[in-house]
Amino acid sequence: MLARTFGCARVVYNDAIRLRDACYEAGVKLSDTEIQRRVITAAKQTAEREWLSEVASVALVQSCQDAARAYRNWFDSLSGKRKGRKVGRPRMKRRRERQSVRLTRNGFSIRSDGRIYLAKIGEVKVRWSRTLASEPSSVTVILEPDGRYYLSFCVERETQPLWVIDHEAGIDLGLSRLLTTSEGEIVDNPRFLRRRQRKLACLQRATSRKQKGSANRRKASKRVAVAHRKVREARLDHAHKTALRLIRENQAVYAEDLAIYGLARTRLSKSVHDAGWSQLLRLLAEKAEHYNRTFVQIGRFVPTSQICSECGWIDGPKPLSIRTWTCQCGAVHDRDVNAARNILAAGQAERLNACGERVSPSTRAAA
Repeated sequence: MLARTFGCARVVYNDAIRLRDACYEAGVKLSDTEIQRRVITAAKQTAEREWLSEVASVALVQSCQDAARAYRNWFDSLSGKRKGRKVGRPRMKRRRERQSVRLTRNGFSIRSDGRIYLAKIGEVKVRWSRTLASEPSSVTVILEPDGRYYLSFCVERETQPLWVIDHEAGIDLGLSRLLTTSEGEIVDNPRFLRRRQRKLACLQRATSRKQKGSANRRKASKRVAVAHRKVREARLDHAHKTALRLIRENQAVYAEDLAIYGLARTRLSKSVHDAGWSQLLRLLAEKAEHYNRTFVQIGRFVPTSQICSECGWIDGPKPLSIRTWTCQCGAVHDRDVNAARNILAAGQAERLNACGERVSPSTRAAA
């Protein structure tokens, strides 16, 4: 029933995308209600889609709403209303990819014995990773390519303010070093993908040797997915621990707003993706909000690597091969530590100008 629900939700999503594409090409506008009526209610009355009635309707409705949201994000991206990198045109879902269905409050319930009841699926055993912070409003059932099933609940979580401390830090992200703080602390880049690259290559070559459509090829593909999952989980765990430690040890953390999407399209794309800068910055922002701390990103065009953090002299651009340099004032700088100190000073000045907060004399002097 889980596989059937995944399949029906995928078909509804693809039908909605296909219908919206046809309307877009023809210049016809249809409301979300009308599209939902055509791809779900009317489709159930046809011989080709009558099996849609076998699964929970709430999962089909949510899948149709996902298609509407994908199209809305695309239009907002084209018009400039959506911030961040541009979102492409919605594409069809495929059977061999990650599968998911979402059920709202009337489509599931949590039993007293720890099991969860899913509409038209039945009771499912759950291995709980943590207790829920509040009553969930929805649950998403996820099937990863490696064969594992997950339940993702949407809950409200109250903030847990930490004690106020008089310490702030600027961080400079990099590839040889994952990050360098303004205090001179260095966090090495674990390179989780690079360390498993040889094993992944062997598994992928073994997969390519199997006959397409065979059971052995499916097993080999699953082994590749398991290897990728281990890389993904190790990177996420390291990012969580690093972000939480920085937020706990500092009242405010400042970082540079890097053009990560652009850097990921250069010859360093694999290293940039392996470092997981976007993931780390996202977790810093989320944890700062949850623990009532401050996280600020300064502009990407601030010349943090060219300015002397001692006297403010701009020494000009330098190639990446230069890791240390001497300013005209006699100060010897480590490139990354100096950049982190400049990020700290720029972030404190930007925060002071934006919020009018009072800062300590040492902070004002650095800014």
